[in-house]
Amino acid sequence: MHHLDRERAWAALGDGTFDLLVVGGGINGVAIARDAALRGLRTAVVEADDWGAGTSSRSSRLIHGGVRYLEHGWLHLVFEASRERRLLLQLAPHLVRPLAFTWPIYRGARVPRWKLAAGLWLYDLLALFRNVGRHTSFGATGVLRHEPRVQTAGLTGGARYWDAQTNDTRLTVANALDAARAGAVACNHARVTALVHEGGRVAGATVNDALNDRVCPVRARVVVNAAGPWSDVVRRLDDPTVPAGVRGTKGVHVLVPRDRVGNRDALTLIAPQDGRVWFVLPWGAFTMLGTTDTFTEVAPDAVRATEADVAYLLTACNHVFPEAKLTPSDVISAWAGLRPLVASASAGVPSNASREHELVHAPSGLLSITGGKLTTYRAMAAQVVDAVERALGRSVTPSPTAQRPLPGGTLTSVEAEERAASAAVGADDIGRHWVAQHGSEWRAVHARCVAEPALCERLVPTLPYVWADVVHAIDGEGACTVADVLIRRLSLAFEVADQGRALAPTVAARVVARRGGAVTDLVARYDEDAARLFTIER
Repeated sequence: MHHLDRERAWAALGDGTFDLLVVGGGINGVAIARDAALRGLRTAVVEADDWGAGTSSRSSRLIHGGVRYLEHGWLHLVFEASRERRLLLQLAPHLVRPLAFTWPIYRGARVPRWKLAAGLWLYDLLALFRNVGRHTSFGATGVLRHEPRVQTAGLTGGARYWDAQTNDTRLTVANALDAARAGAVACNHARVTALVHEGGRVAGATVNDALNDRVCPVRARVVVNAAGPWSDVVRRLDDPTVPAGVRGTKGVHVLVPRDRVGNRDALTLIAPQDGRVWFVLPWGAFTMLGTTDTFTEVAPDAVRATEADVAYLLTACNHVFPEAKLTPSDVISAWAGLRPLVASASAGVPSNASREHELVHAPSGLLSITGGKLTTYRAMAAQVVDAVERALGRSVTPSPTAQRPLPGGTLTSVEAEERAASAAVGADDIGRHWVAQHGSEWRAVHARCVAEPALCERLVPTLPYVWADVVHAIDGEGACTVADVLIRRLSLAFEVADQGRALAPTVAARVVARRGGAVTDLVARYDEDAARLFTIER
């Protein structure tokens, strides 16, 4: 299958016994399924909502070594993250792009200049000096040359170093797509409601179709729980008495117009309120501010940004960009995600809680993966599949994912690909957007425009999204709801003030034309989905 075909996947779920069933279609779940299928295991992955709908669509969209982890002495984590960043820049150059960070230092700062310089030497060293570029330290004039609009009062100097930016949801979809191409059965909107036991061992699951009223029993020799913040829910289907394995910390992000902030690249900053590290990040015509880090007992489905979270980020931004004068009315969108940190390792201050991951073997054979970070997803998946092979009684085979490009990743030059796409479509911004979404596979979307020129019309005059993107999301990438299209296949919902509600009926009509159903139901569902993600609570 060269695309994500949900109906075919649902039909295949009940067919025979799988070697592996993965529960959870965030970045970890789809990457585990991809790795396992590439190693020749008969694999299925099911996701209760959509690919990346939980934590994997709510990150800081960074593939980064974790410069702030140096303060905690988590050197092995930085070393691993730096290696993974280097691999992903090669294997998915369209999805993972180099990003320069400026870190200004102010008089009396918690991190003085000498400590920053020493830390960045260590950062480059742990990357084996194979980062995108070496860091440079400079005085106040050097900082202002790169970021002319930052606060000058008290500025003593700073540094510039390199990390990488990604589109977290597109990275997740690319892994799901490649899992399907490798032979995995990948089904979104499919919720596990029970685990099946035979002789005290987990032997499969009961899966409910969240879109149609259907149930399917799935048999599997090994079941992996990769449900992120929901993983305790899945563990309790196996053993209702198991204590919490995950402790969620809430991370909030805010999107504002970039011309208001005036950042050129990314900035790493210390928040004036509490001394935490936070980021100002470029995102096309927008600037993303994030993130907060607070323990929460709120259920993953109910996690939201609050007015206080938004005020914290706007205040921190106005402090370092005094001309921005941002107010809540400048916020285009705000959203929150849960980091599923390992409960035992998350005592004390949230931002000090370990980003380590943990693989837990239950007596029933259920394998649960928790913790970790987006950057190291590939390495975590490889480790999980090693454990699956051992559980199946096979000898462990090497993971192929360190060599295999992600779909669209086989391009020699991103810039050359962007020029080709822009020339084909006759608009630079649309060409750049197609390559950012699909890499070398952008021609599949362009072909839809050629076949039906009306599909080249934009959804919104100011943004690069066209109707061919919508059709491709539905026909080729398993999108089944308006949220699948506007929040996850495209980032449009984040980038317009109404979160895409005005477009919902037209998108819903496209979904209905392909999949059946009622436009009114899909629009009502989108209102709920958008409200759940984007509502700012008091």
